[in-house]
Amino acid sequence: MANVFEFNGYKPVIHKSSFIHPNATVTGNVIIGKDVYVGPGAAIRGDWGQIIIEDGCNVQENCTIHMFPGTTVLLKEGAHIGHGAIIHGGTIGKNVLVGMNSVIMDNVEVGDECIIGALTFVPAEMIIPKRKIVVGNPGKIVKDVSDSMIAWKTQGTKLYQQLPYECHTTLKACEPLDRMPAFRPEQQDIYKTWANQKAEKSLKKEEKSDKTSKVKVVKSSKKKK
Repeated sequence: MANVFEFNGYKPVIHKSSFIHPNATVTGNVIIGKDVYVGPGAAIRGDWGQIIIEDGCNVQENCTIHMFPGTTVLLKEGAHIGHGAIIHGGTIGKNVLVGMNSVIMDNVEVGDECIIGALTFVPAEMIIPKRKIVVGNPGKIVKDVSDSMIAWKTQGTKLYQQLPYECHTTLKACEPLDRMPAFRPEQQDIYKTWANQKAEKSLKKEEKSDKTSKVKVVKSSKKKK
């Protein structure tokens, strides 16, 4: 059972398809939509204001969501909040990635499909247009999010959107084994880091280019004969 608490008459509203880890804490005026994952150690504190987490979001381990009194924190559909991040009174757009240990301060507006780099500090009142990459302390817009980058982000978020169902159906407390079993299946390599994905695409382009060059050489030699 998750740590879910009423505060000042406000009870959290959590869709049954979502999963709140038993070691996470959800308090007060919090509304959580469908297929949301909230990891262990997360604190979602709707005591002084409202927190709305729309469908398909994830709030990973040790994240904190809070606000100044009377304000609302909004995570729009598909927002992806990385390990240890803090959202304090901001609005996070659709399909945004907030990197690990980033801090989003009060009244920040992050546009749809932005990527906030790990360890970034986004100062209060900053308005970030859609499809921007923000990094640094203080956070600065450095470039646009490409189609391939947002496709990579969306693929990763889909894994987290499947995770609530997997947790509901397979996660359970257990005693640890004292030795390795005879059979322990390998976990699948179904998603790669952005750097690895770019490297693979680059290698494929090189291989394709080499094949094209070889075909041209063969054709050229045939014409000479």
